[in-house]
Amino acid sequence: MVQSLWESSKAAELNGGLSELVYRSNLIGTDRRVCNYGGGNTSTKTMEKDFRGRDVEVMYVKGSGSDLATMKAGNFTGLRMDDIRPLFERGEMSDEDMVAYLANCMIDAKHPRASIETLLHAFLPFKHVDHTHPDAIISLACADNGRQLAEEIFGNRFVWVPYVRPGFTLSKMIAEGVLNNPNAELVIMEKHGLVTWGETSEAAYAQTIRIINEAEAFIEARVNEAKLFGGARYESLPADVRKSIVAAVMPTVRGAVSDVKKMILSFDDADDVLSFVNGSDSAALSQVGAACPDHLVHTKVVPLFIDWAPNADDVEGLKAKLAEGIAAYKEQYSQYFERNKHEGDVMFEAAPRVILIPGIGMINTGKSWAMSQVSGALYHRAIAVMRGATALGNFVSLSENESYNVEYWPLELYKLSLAPAEAEFSRKVAFITGGAGGIGSETARRLVSEGAHVVLADLNLEGAQKVAGEINEKYGENRAIAVKMDVTSEEQVAAAYAETAIAYGGVDIIVNNAGLATSSPFDQTSLKEWNLNMNVLGTGYFLVAREAFKLMKTQGIGGNMVFIGSKNSVYAGKNASAYSAAKALEAHLARCIAAEGGEFGIRVNTVLPDAILQGSAIWNGSWRNERAAAYGIEPDQLEEYYRKRTTLLVNIYPRDIAEGIAFFASSKADKTTGCMLTIDGGVPAAFTR
Repeated sequence: MVQSLWESSKAAELNGGLSELVYRSNLIGTDRRVCNYGGGNTSTKTMEKDFRGRDVEVMYVKGSGSDLATMKAGNFTGLRMDDIRPLFERGEMSDEDMVAYLANCMIDAKHPRASIETLLHAFLPFKHVDHTHPDAIISLACADNGRQLAEEIFGNRFVWVPYVRPGFTLSKMIAEGVLNNPNAELVIMEKHGLVTWGETSEAAYAQTIRIINEAEAFIEARVNEAKLFGGARYESLPADVRKSIVAAVMPTVRGAVSDVKKMILSFDDADDVLSFVNGSDSAALSQVGAACPDHLVHTKVVPLFIDWAPNADDVEGLKAKLAEGIAAYKEQYSQYFERNKHEGDVMFEAAPRVILIPGIGMINTGKSWAMSQVSGALYHRAIAVMRGATALGNFVSLSENESYNVEYWPLELYKLSLAPAEAEFSRKVAFITGGAGGIGSETARRLVSEGAHVVLADLNLEGAQKVAGEINEKYGENRAIAVKMDVTSEEQVAAAYAETAIAYGGVDIIVNNAGLATSSPFDQTSLKEWNLNMNVLGTGYFLVAREAFKLMKTQGIGGNMVFIGSKNSVYAGKNASAYSAAKALEAHLARCIAAEGGEFGIRVNTVLPDAILQGSAIWNGSWRNERAAAYGIEPDQLEEYYRKRTTLLVNIYPRDIAEGIAFFASSKADKTTGCMLTIDGGVPAAFTR
């Protein structure tokens, strides 16, 4: 059952009005069983002083493009009721005229555009109105016998409104239905949602919760878990097997859905998802249509359901079915668009947003991890609705044309236009070794600032987690993850990429940055020291790049590798033969990979820094003392020594290297590969030639 979250003591501190509306809205949005992400709307009518000091009745209603769970006072729009009420006498009104008219009713031009369903709130003669999308109510609204069942539950206390796309006509139908039924306590919008109200904010919220729970109790009394979705056809594979299979297939999926625009993927194997994908009727049920119009922009009309019998030994078969299924889905979506398009419509990416795999779970796609999560969260709601609707009768949805007219509705698309513009590294995943260090962490911050998702791989897991936490705090949940990895371990490198595939679907950029440094005169260089440098700086870079190369080839959408070499890649460093030789190996390895990667759109370039003392574990260890000894100076004189030997008389910092990496990884360097870029302040002995 849905629990009331209302706290009278907290509400009493808000002094009613808009602040109490914000509180109520946040409570409603907090429980997604009550209201979808980005969907629903709330309002309050109150008296305020206008700019001339006159008392005017103002309705505050949710602004377009916001989410009830997180919206603040600034996300609501205030409108003068005296200007809106005359609209009720009109017979009809187009969407365009409605939007233009409401813009003139706003008390402040800086407020956001009013919700599509503003008139729904304005036409109802109640101070507080809530429009929500509760799973239980939509289960009734999407059952073929839903109206009859609603009579069993609510008697004469409800108004049933047939499906009409939101706007003037629907708002008037709802108001007239309520006015004609003095016993009405709620409105059920067919295939859409619920409207409730109250004379106080608390009463409106309590009414919403009570009505939902009445419906939920009725449904749960009729649910037979063993027969849900036609009963189980398949059993879920063990959790570790599911994870292994998903890691293997994600790059195939990501490549297939990223032909027009790259997509970030996420994986979900929650219990309700597994129950649904394993159901005997689920393949057919999933193709009936959306469970709510609000889902369409984020989930499309239907998901892709893969016809695959769960088998841990048939991963290649699953890959083939995924590739075939995604190709067929895109073709069918293109045909759907052509059948229903209006003049001026531009087709979205045709790839599926929701992919269902028996025995495995659900893969979601989106322009970011957060948006893939929205698609997944909405499909959880769809599963809940289908669960309820099929327990009551047969699940029904909008017609194809009705669905299209919501998915490509200008007023719905306006919400998408409010999202921040995409940046250089939006939709891209960067894998950074040495992610906890100075260059690695600075590079992560630089790439994330322009839209990237990043994986921080480091032996120092705690340090990588700290950097990831700071990034997520600033840029949003899961923009960065940390993985523990030893670059010299073939198994750990493969496991880190598997974790990346599960987290985001694949990888677009790798920054081969893990490092160490030692210093000894050549005749005192031990085999152990030599092997240490070769293992980390040679073999490590080879393993990281090789696994990325495989993954990028599987995706088939190109990729970028940036190696962090050194001035010593081209300059024979004094008392640093092992380090210098390994750094030269890195630079040439990068060129070799660049030569092979071109046909796959994989670019490989190298940045050659020098003397990055800040934030460096290398320079904070014995290397600092060893280099100072090699030059016959004190360790604390190194920074000034390095500055003076540059032609530009500058020190080099991690952010300088991050800029070079960002350049090579960006579209600005789309036609550059096999290149070396020195960022050392100008050391003549290290000029490339």
